[in-house]
Amino acid sequence: MPTTSIDNHENLKLRRLSFILKACVFATGCAAIVTEYTLATLASYLLGDAILQWTIVISLMLFSMGLGSRYSRKYETRLLDRFVLIEFGLSFLCTFSAMFCFWISSYTIHFGLVVYGIACMIGFMTGLEIPLITRINQTYESLRENISSVMEYDYYGGLLGGALFAFVLLPFCGLTYTPVIIGSLNLIVASLILWQFPNRLERPQILNIQFIVLLLISGMAFAVAKPIVLYGEQHKYKDKIVYQEQTRYQKIVVTEWKDDFWLFINGSTQFSTYDEERYHEPLVHPLMGLIEERNDILLLGGGDGLAAREILKYSDVESLTVVDLDPAMTRLAQQDKIFLNINQGSLNDPRVRVVNQDAYQFIKESGNLYDAIIIDLPDPKSVSLSLLYSLGFYKMVEKHLKPFGAMVTQSTSPLYSPEAFLCIKKTMQAAGFSILPYQNSVPSMGQWGWQLGVRQKAMSTDLLKQKLTMSKFSDIETRFFNQDAMISMVHFGKGLFEKEGEIEPNTQFNHNILKYYRQGSWDLY
Repeated sequence: MPTTSIDNHENLKLRRLSFILKACVFATGCAAIVTEYTLATLASYLLGDAILQWTIVISLMLFSMGLGSRYSRKYETRLLDRFVLIEFGLSFLCTFSAMFCFWISSYTIHFGLVVYGIACMIGFMTGLEIPLITRINQTYESLRENISSVMEYDYYGGLLGGALFAFVLLPFCGLTYTPVIIGSLNLIVASLILWQFPNRLERPQILNIQFIVLLLISGMAFAVAKPIVLYGEQHKYKDKIVYQEQTRYQKIVVTEWKDDFWLFINGSTQFSTYDEERYHEPLVHPLMGLIEERNDILLLGGGDGLAAREILKYSDVESLTVVDLDPAMTRLAQQDKIFLNINQGSLNDPRVRVVNQDAYQFIKESGNLYDAIIIDLPDPKSVSLSLLYSLGFYKMVEKHLKPFGAMVTQSTSPLYSPEAFLCIKKTMQAAGFSILPYQNSVPSMGQWGWQLGVRQKAMSTDLLKQKLTMSKFSDIETRFFNQDAMISMVHFGKGLFEKEGEIEPNTQFNHNILKYYRQGSWDLY
């Protein structure tokens, strides 16, 4: 064979091996970003406060990656063998990370340290990968091309990993199987090295045996993942879990005790059939009893269908638009036997239109006017949720009301978070509403509050209070709510409104309600 042909063949071989290494980098980059997001989501779910947990987990992993990168200098020999061992370690840690965290959460309140510890270990091992691959690949590529191409493939893998996590893995595999799949990806990378570089490995036989063992463990992990996670969750919720689903947006859990059911979203109680009427009836009926026309109603949130059930008790309602972000929640409310029994099939009523969209975007883009707007959204626990309690949001709500329309919003707890409750009141007033705050005791949730608003030019606060306390509410069938309840709910004890002067409204740029909410006594909740 001519020398030129030999050289060309050798160059092609080197390029092929270099490409294989970069394919491994692409896969590890994908696995690394998914692992980061998975652990951050896991920490948010188990520990609460999503922003804090994402910040801590991502920061710890990046710091640990830096340490791992620095430590890689100590490796002078057997680089390829060490890279395979690192992939074995990452495969094992990733596969069992969620299972172990859920399991340990059943036995200690300090399981957050376990989550952070796993994040650090995975971060450290991830930090070892790039330096090692770069040094291994220098045999096949020049220094200039080597560094840039390795980093390029790593970043491309990160992009794919982010997209997969958001749109495929989390919605369809959840926190149960996503770590197992990512662990398997690390194992595939190791197998590719074992297959393509046998002559460069110093201990191929031992590595192959370890690979087979880990392969068997990974297969076993798929079988045991669900029962282990369910075991941990069962301890978290105490009562029997009858339904659970990790969606793209949230974790939905339904539990059962005797003849009653509880709905939890990301670990927070949404309702209990034991007393849900003490929440949903005050949310709906004061407003619906106040307005004279009830043709077109907008419900923001309330994807469980319980508020819609109460709204549809009014025969003159011609159209009800329900806007809920998560299609999984509304699908559950429309199809599941438990929910259909509770909400009486409200979301399947021909008068109801279900829209799966962010409430802020919907109200911003909608051109419709409504007789009433009922807001049943989660508490302002994050920046994104804070926007749904902002001055700009309430101004948009006001613009979408008909001339004599009214609105009401759930307003968290005046007992556990009085500053947040007052912040909602101040913000709605700044948006041009006369406000009537009221509260009720919901045993499964504690003392809860609402704010009902009408345009200031249409009705004063005193007149609003007078009209509602004089209303009989006798023409609508309820389990709890009546005139006496209404009279009771508009009265507050001493101390709450004395703080109102110190409270600032919530805006898109100054998330005051988030500050007030986090200052609340939620440890008593």
